[in-house]
Parts: sequence; C-alpha cells; structure tokens
Amino acid sequence: MVEAVSIDILSLLLVLSVAWVFGAFAERLGYPTMMGELFAGIAFGPALLGLLRPSELLSVLAELGVFLLMVYVGMEVDLRELFELGPQSLLIAFGAFVIPFGLGYAAGVWLGVSVGAALFLGLAMAATSLATKSRILADLDLLDTRIANVLLGGALASDVGVLIAFAGVNSYVTAGTLDPTEIGWILLQAIGFFAVTLVIGYRFLPIAWRYIERQRERYGFVDRTTAFTFALLVSLLFAQLATLADLHMIIGGFMAGMFLRQADVEPGLYEHMHTVMYDLAMGLFAPVFFVTVGFQITFDVFSDSLGVLATLVVIAFLGKIIGSWLFSLPTSLSSREGLVVGFGMNGRGTVEIIIARVALEARIIDQSMFSILVFIAVFTTALVPVTVTWGVRLLEARDELVYLDSATPVED
Repeated sequence: MVEAVSIDILSLLLVLSVAWVFGAFAERLGYPTMMGELFAGIAFGPALLGLLRPSELLSVLAELGVFLLMVYVGMEVDLRELFELGPQSLLIAFGAFVIPFGLGYAAGVWLGVSVGAALFLGLAMAATSLATKSRILADLDLLDTRIANVLLGGALASDVGVLIAFAGVNSYVTAGTLDPTEIGWILLQAIGFFAVTLVIGYRFLPIAWRYIERQRERYGFVDRTTAFTFALLVSLLFAQLATLADLHMIIGGFMAGMFLRQADVEPGLYEHMHTVMYDLAMGLFAPVFFVTVGFQITFDVFSDSLGVLATLVVIAFLGKIIGSWLFSLPTSLSSREGLVVGFGMNGRGTVEIIIARVALEARIIDQSMFSILVFIAVFTTALVPVTVTWGVRLLEARDELVYLDSATPVED
C-alpha cells in the first residue's frame, strides 16, 4: 500500500512539474498555458516518450479539475454584463455558434458517425474561449478597440450558449431515443434544474451570504477560508442537482460559478474566494486535467485519418469566420472588422476539450475522434494571434481600427 501511494505521489510530482514548465513556455510564446500543459501530456505520456502513465489518483484529480474549471469559468461570466450586451455582440455570437455547429454536425453525418457523435462534433466546433481571446487582445494592446468590445461580448454570450446547448445534447444522447415521452421528460428535468438553480441563486444565496457576513461581524469566527468553503459547498450542491436532472455535473459547476459572482458579497471576501478558486483550479487541478487529456491523444490520426483531420480543422476554422463575418454585416461593423472578429472567435480551449472528454468517457466518440477534436482546438487556437495580428494591420492600413473613445454610438 505504501509503495502504491508513493508511486502515485511521484506521478503527481512529475505531472505538475512538466505541466508547469510547458505551461510557462507556452505563455511566453503568447499562447494559453493550457496548450503547454496539453503538449506536456502528449510528449511525456503514452503517445510519445511513455514516461508518464494514467493512474487512479490522476483520474480523480482530473475529474475535480473539470468541475473546478467550470466553476471558475462561471465566475468569469457577469450576468449583468451578459444582459447588457448590444445587438452586435449577440448577433455575432449567434452566427459564431450556429454556422460552426451546423457545419460540424453535417461533417459528422458525412463521416458516417452516430447522431450523438455528430452533435458533439458540432458543439466542439461551436465552442470558444473567452480567456484565450482576452489574453491575445491584451498582448496586442487592442482591449480599447471596438472589435475587442464586440469580440469579448460575443465570446461571453457564445460560451453560455454552448454550455446550454451541451446540456440539451448530453441529455438527449444519454436517453438514446427519440421517444416523445422520453424527450419531454428530459426537457422537463432540465427546465426544473434551471428553475431550482435560479431560485437558489437569486433568492437564497444572497440571504446565506448576508448571514455569513453578520456572523463574521458579530463573532469574528467566520473567516475568508469559511467563505471559500461555503462557495465550494454551493458548487457541489449545484453539481448534485445537475446529476439528479440527468445533466452533467459541469453544468451545475458553471451555474454555481455564475451565481457566486452575482451574489452580494463583501468585495474583500469575494476577491479572496475568486483568487483561491483560481489558484486551486489553475494551479493544481487544471494542469492535471490537461496533461491527462494529452495521455489520451493518439497520433494514429495523422496516418489513418489525416484527410479527415485536415478537413475538420478547415471546417472549424472557416465556420467561425464565416458565421461571425456573415452575422456582422447587418451591424455597424465594417466588413473587414467582421472578418477580424471571425479570426478572434476561433480561439478555442477549455470548454471544447471538456466537451470532447465527456463524449469520450460516455463512449459517444472513440479515441480517434477525441484526438481529432483536441487537435482542432490546438490548431485553430494557434492560428488566432497570427490571423488577428494580420487583420489588425489591415484595419490600420485602411484606417478602420476604431477605438472606443472615438467610436460612434451603436444603434439598436
């Protein structure tokens, strides 16, 4: 028993070490740390060197990583900001979801995969990453431009839309039937889950926070650590409610994160809670998750399915561009601005890989399709800094790069 635990601890030590080194290297190159951690898993895992192997401990930590990542993603979503998004961002978010999803589903049908696999392929292509875009726009000093405002708003709405769609697709695929009664029951459960979480999030959570703060003021025994523990309990409660409704736990984690952000919490407490959640998710659990995802990658796709991989990468890349550009035409954005927004919407990452992992574990897709979906995320995200930089230079040359302080008001 002692020997087994020691081996697991050594494995964890090595996984975190290579994740840290490769993540830092990726960050220095201007890419998300997630990409470095993923490559660490590929390089040191069974696919290449074979120095690191999956273990029970790593599997448990990876599952926790998925959950905490989605709680953190939810905490990055400001519902008030989402409701205040202008028509430009919402329209582009719709286009950036519908077109890639439709193309992905059609590609799945063309490949002859199951309906469930085709739906997950569409979802993976429709997914985007708010964090990836924020980092790239900051590096290019574009955060105060109109395209950045539209791009980040569109990414925020798209993230929420993809996860809501994921809840529906996952429930349908789990049922495995088109029976109207079964579909109706699934829909009723999903509606019930969202209704209960809305009541808890808007009614009971603020009351609970105020009670905690009163106890802190009166007796001084409620510290910041207690507040974080309470936030974790709320997240676990929402995850359990999701599973009871036959939804995946990540939907519960995401909803919990959103409501934790909206709760009327004393700023110091919330800042501490947010920081600890970020450090815990991104410093321990997320690296383990992405490295173990790398363990599951197979390079057989380059020899057996290279044509399919290349085709799907092109479809995913062009789908985001076409969807964003097409739905930007009715807005006040110029055609070239819409094109650059389409380039930026291609940044994928955490959400797509989590969706692919869920589909793999449910045996909806096989190892080969999982590898293809991960490589799609890697390749399309790698192109974002290059294409956005080129697009911004084009806008500057045409004097079409609009800064917020000089932008004309947008009419609804």
